[in-house]
Amino acid sequence: MLRSMKDLQGYAIGAIDGSLGQVKDFYFDDRAWVIRYLVVETGSWLASRKVLISPISIHEPSWDARVLPVAITREQVRNSPDIDTALPVSRQHELQYFGHYGYPTYWGGSGLWGMGLYPYGLLPGYAGYGADTSAREQALAAADDRQQARDRDDDPHLRSCQAVIGYRLHATDGEIGHVESLLVDEDTWAIRYVVVNTSNWWLGHQVLVAPQHVTALDWAGESVTVDLGREAVRSAPAYDSTRALNREGEPAAPHRHDERTDYWVNDPAEGPKR
Repeated sequence: MLRSMKDLQGYAIGAIDGSLGQVKDFYFDDRAWVIRYLVVETGSWLASRKVLISPISIHEPSWDARVLPVAITREQVRNSPDIDTALPVSRQHELQYFGHYGYPTYWGGSGLWGMGLYPYGLLPGYAGYGADTSAREQALAAADDRQQARDRDDDPHLRSCQAVIGYRLHATDGEIGHVESLLVDEDTWAIRYVVVNTSNWWLGHQVLVAPQHVTALDWAGESVTVDLGREAVRSAPAYDSTRALNREGEPAAPHRHDERTDYWVNDPAEGPKR
């Protein structure tokens, strides 16, 4: 099932020992187009501090109740690295975060999350992780040292989803609308479609454009550039926010619209979903 980023805002986050707060924003990888962190406002129990929660910790969401349970405690969150959520998240910040929670890093593999497709596959104790805790921690520490040396001068690569809403969309032959929302796969947390409001050029029309068409994200200029002409964007599949969108319900999805391969065809196998 695909869910709108706007709809996911306000979801409650339930820790093992109580409520953590509510989702206020998301950080997405602007190269892989995957949600890497949820920005959660903790409320009065932690002085309304904003913290990052990785999809790795999320298990068995209660979509009807708008609750995302996580396999961490409030004490872990209280002692987590203090990351300024008003700024882009760097790889160094991520290394501190993953070290705190004991997660293996998601980069370096062929899948969206390490070697696999689903974030919970990296949760300690799942699919073999955590079987040998001491050996795994030693391997993580060594990998972190090597990664820090490689990435010390890297530019930030994680950005706010909320910030990109409203960015102007530039087609190959001119501007055509702006980013209205992002549609997220509830299992992998991959961003599958950009919802584009073409009202700047075509009155009151929202369409779906696949991230594979994005050729540039200009954070300073607040714009997104795609490799499609304005007419191709205008005639892309319309988005209806009242209709659930899943694989069975995507006969007119952008990848079929432009004869590209459906996004799930090349997803790495990782066994059955939860």
